[in-house]
Amino acid sequence: MRKFFHTTGILLLLLSGCTGAQTHRADVANQDSDRISVGTVQREIRMGMSGAEVISAIGSPNMVTTDDKRRETWVYDKISTENVSSSSSGGLWLILAGVNNRASARSTTQRTLTIIIKFDEHGLVRDYSYRQSSF
Repeated sequence: MRKFFHTTGILLLLLSGCTGAQTHRADVANQDSDRISVGTVQREIRMGMSGAEVISAIGSPNMVTTDDKRRETWVYDKISTENVSSSSSGGLWLILAGVNNRASARSTTQRTLTIIIKFDEHGLVRDYSYRQSSF
């Protein structure tokens, strides 16, 4: 019985290093909670907000333009590329024969988010829109 527990313990120790590709992917996934998303825009931006409130909610714009009535339009253009690569291998070798197991994963994702916020003559939000793509 003691030999059984000893052998089982060694096997568990050797196999504990074997991790699948999906586990690696979850471990290296980006968990940024402060990046701008469509949900952030829907939750934070409201008609009648001041420019200062908009900056407080989602940060400074990438571009500011004015129309012929001197009303500002703010454009936020966010692009992110995520490259994730992970691999693992493990095995059990006994004298000349062995078993080897390898797992790997690679993923590239690019996302774009464009937010357009239009202000009235008093500097308050009069309209906003957004577009998102992921490929």
